[in-house]
Amino acid sequence: RPAPAPPSSPGGGPVSSFPGSVKLLRGGLVQLDPASSAIVDVIVFQYNPDTVTRTMQPRGMTGEPGDRLEVLRLTGPPHETIKLEAEFDAVEHLDTPKHSDPRNAPVIEGGLLPALASLEALITPSADQLLATDALFDQGALEVAPTEAALIVLVWGIKRVVPVLVGSLSITEEAFDPQLRPIRAKASLELKVLTTNDLPMTHLGSTLYVSYRRTAEALAALVASTDVRPLGLEHLP
Repeated sequence: RPAPAPPSSPGGGPVSSFPGSVKLLRGGLVQLDPASSAIVDVIVFQYNPDTVTRTMQPRGMTGEPGDRLEVLRLTGPPHETIKLEAEFDAVEHLDTPKHSDPRNAPVIEGGLLPALASLEALITPSADQLLATDALFDQGALEVAPTEAALIVLVWGIKRVVPVLVGSLSITEEAFDPQLRPIRAKASLELKVLTTNDLPMTHLGSTLYVSYRRTAEALAALVASTDVRPLGLEHLP
């Protein structure tokens, strides 16, 4: 597992012990109110995952076999899923007195229960929403429109800020304190990237996805080439 993050600066960001070294960025998930764009919650990965698996399937025309006019037509952005595993360890916080860093207080009082609960909230309606929906059913409402959930955004560096939907969440609790509060855990996340095919173009998520694609296109342009000689060819046949 990666070493614990370096000490925090007065502004809260991690700093390095060596002058001039690169600042460590953390990955995480941000919940946004889709109507106001206000930040609802920020979940910062305590340790950056060792691996991130991205799977993309093209979205193309599905014409009849042998239809030579359709095979190269892309109808929209690819289906993209992202899988990662985040690790959490309370020991780092428990070794620091609460009064020296207020951010350690939730861990000292509840172990990893608060951090894991924030992950569960990504896919769970609030208790008030559940009670409100049940009350509408009791009143004889035939159709209840669910409340729109917060928009989840995966932030993996400044070049990868992309709206996602949590497809699955698996939590493994590996160690506990005497009160059975977890003090070490892993969370496996499968995220579906939300595209302009999933959301209206006026939605905040579509705006973020278009920006994500433009950033990727700009990065691809940095290495674009028309030289086939490294492939052993002078030109294509």
